[in-house]
Amino acid sequence: MPGPAGTSKAALMLTLQDPLHRRQFLRVGGLSLGGLTLADAFALKSFAKTQKLPLRDKSVIFLFQHGGPSQFETFDPKMDAPREIRSATGEIPTRIPGVTFGSTFERLAKLNDKFSIVRSFHTGDANHDIKPVVGRDTLRANMGTLYARVAGALRPDSAMPTNVALFPRAVDIATGPAITQFGNFEATGEFGSAYAPFVPGAGGGLQADMKLNLPQARLNDRRELLASLDQWKRQVEAGDAFGGFDTFQQQAFSALERGLSDAFDLTQEDPRLLARYDTAPLLPKDKISPAWKNREHYADNAATLGKLLLLARRLCERGAGFVTVTTSFVWDMHADVNNAPMTTGMDYVGRPFDRAVSAFIEDCEARGLRDKILLVCCGEMGRTPRINAKGGRDHWGGLAPLLLYGGGLQMGKVIGASARDGGTPSDNPVSMQNLLATVMHTLLDLGEVRVMDGLPKTLADTLTGGEPIKGLV
Repeated sequence: MPGPAGTSKAALMLTLQDPLHRRQFLRVGGLSLGGLTLADAFALKSFAKTQKLPLRDKSVIFLFQHGGPSQFETFDPKMDAPREIRSATGEIPTRIPGVTFGSTFERLAKLNDKFSIVRSFHTGDANHDIKPVVGRDTLRANMGTLYARVAGALRPDSAMPTNVALFPRAVDIATGPAITQFGNFEATGEFGSAYAPFVPGAGGGLQADMKLNLPQARLNDRRELLASLDQWKRQVEAGDAFGGFDTFQQQAFSALERGLSDAFDLTQEDPRLLARYDTAPLLPKDKISPAWKNREHYADNAATLGKLLLLARRLCERGAGFVTVTTSFVWDMHADVNNAPMTTGMDYVGRPFDRAVSAFIEDCEARGLRDKILLVCCGEMGRTPRINAKGGRDHWGGLAPLLLYGGGLQMGKVIGASARDGGTPSDNPVSMQNLLATVMHTLLDLGEVRVMDGLPKTLADTLTGGEPIKGLV
C-alpha cells in the first residue's frame, strides 16, 4: 500500500463495497482473536451463552512503573532513619494518622483512605525487566493473557477485547514507541496469539492486523478515524455497503464501529474531567534538563499518563477485562547520564503519577466504580536503601512500593512493614505470586476455575495456587 504522501484522496476512503474488502474489514487479529474473524467470534459467543464461565463482574488496570520506583520517596519515607537512607523529598502527612508519604504525593496523601499500600512487597531481584506483568510467575505471558485464556478473547456480553495494552501512542501519536528492550508486553507464552493484548496506537495490532484499505497516518489520526467510522455508519444505515451480511457480521461491524468511535474518543468526557486527568502541563519538555538522556521518556510520560488512565477507565466501563498501562522507562533514578537524581526525578515522574492516579481514584469514586475496577501500581523492583554519592538510588530487589485501589478489596490499609533501613520486609512479606493471586481472585471465581474443563494444568495451577495478599481480601 503506498504511503500517505503518495496516496490519492480517493484511496484515503475506506473501501468496503466488494466482498474482498468486507472480509478484510472483519478480520481483526488485532482484536486478540487470532485467526477468527470478529463475526466468527460473535457466532461462537452466541453458541456459548449457555456455558457458565467463572468470571466476576470486575476489571483490572495494571499501571506498570517501568524502571523501578523508590519505596522511600513514594509510600515509606523512613524519616527517622539516617539522612542517606530516608526520603530525599521529605514526607507529607496523609488522612490516616501516623502514615506519611513522600512529599511529592500531595494529592494521593489526601486520598489514602480510598486505597491501600503494601510496604512489604518484594519482586525477588533487581533486574530491569517487566516481571510483574510478564515473567516466570505469569508463565512468560502477559497477566491479561492468563485471564483471557479463561474468559475468552471477548468478554461475554461485550464488544470489547478482554486483554488490552496501552502505550503512549494510544493517546498521542507524537510520542515515542513502546519500550521493548526489557521485555515484550504482548507476550502470550504457551497460549498463542489469540490471547495477546489488543494494542491500539501506532505499531500495535490494530494497525497490523485489521487489513483495512487505509494509510497508516490516517488511522493514527483519531479525528480521521472517527470521521471514517461515521461514514461507514451512514453507509450501513443507507443499506449500500453491507448488503448480504448475516446477523453475526452485522454484530461484528456494530461492535467495531461502536468500540472504536466511542471508547477511544476522550473528547466525549467533560472538559473539566479531561483537564483534571491531563498531566502534560506539569512537565513541558522545555522544562526538562537536556542533561538527562532520558529526557524524551520523561516528556512522553508526562504527556500521556493521565490520558492513558482515563482511556483505561473508559475501556473497562465498556467491558475490557485486563488493561496494561505503561508509559516509558522513567522510574530509574541513578543520577547518571541517563537518569535524574531522586529529587529531580520525583518532580519529573512522581508529580504526574500523583495527579493521574488521584484523578482516576476520584473519578471512579464519583462513578460508583470502586468495586468494579482494581488498579494496581508497581514496578519491577525498588531502590537501594542508601542514596548514592550523586543523589540517586540504584537497583534493589528486596523491597518495592505497591499501591492497590478498588476491586472490592479492603481499602485504607497499610499492609506489612519494612525493616528499619527500608530494604526488606519485616512483617507480612508479599511476593509477586501473592499479587498475581490477588488479581486473579478479583477477576475469577477460583473455585470454579479449579474444576473448569479444558484449561492447561500449568495455567490452572498458576491461577489457583497462590495466596492473595493478607489484609486485602
